[in-house]
Amino acid sequence: MKTYGLIGYPLTHSFSKKYFTEKFAFEGLTDHVYENFPLTSIEEVVQVFINNPSLIGLNITIPYKEKIVTYLDESTEVVRETGACNCIKIIGGKKVGYNTDVIGFGISLDAKLQSTHQKALILGTGGAAKAVAYALKQRSISYLFVSRNPNGKDVIGYDQIDHSILGEYTLIINTTPIGMYPNVDQAPAIPYQLLGADHYLFDLVYNPVKTLFLQKGEQAGAVIENGAAMLKIQADASWEIWNSND
Repeated sequence: MKTYGLIGYPLTHSFSKKYFTEKFAFEGLTDHVYENFPLTSIEEVVQVFINNPSLIGLNITIPYKEKIVTYLDESTEVVRETGACNCIKIIGGKKVGYNTDVIGFGISLDAKLQSTHQKALILGTGGAAKAVAYALKQRSISYLFVSRNPNGKDVIGYDQIDHSILGEYTLIINTTPIGMYPNVDQAPAIPYQLLGADHYLFDLVYNPVKTLFLQKGEQAGAVIENGAAMLKIQADASWEIWNSND
């Protein structure tokens, strides 16, 4: 048996298990299984490794994309630079960390990206935010992080987002879980009334399909995109990593 899985918390509405279980069935991979491992603390991942000797691949989601790094034996340059990992390949007991969020976000972002989107606001400062920042850097798009507790270089508070900021930063990416099911009546606290047709709002959340963040952006005339395509791209990238000969 070849076991793959997802760690995070909570995992009640996980995309990955359904996606990979259906993939295995479609491809006739009867010796493959994908399991959810909901962990209330990152320390519990040690038991996941011990109790699942057939485990050869893991995906990592909120809130452990940064905390998992200390449990890796090796990591790619992207993981080392971002400090975030969302994919692990296990070879002979050695855990190698990758970041497929960068790939998934970058490809899905490009579909609607315009030359006018030269500066971005990244809502959130967690592991997904760092992957987004890496992808933006690859595209020579400058950015500011937006946090409820701003601290450090290139980080501002939500209350600092005004007409001047939004006139300059026309790409806005939500990397937080705000607005994710079941809390669909919530949205990041930005001044939506100042948005317009020049803005591009991207939400990493995929459930619901159109978060309140995206609804408000669309009502203001902005271009919008959710995280569904990103999720599928990064899942397929994980599958390629797990099955590569590297």
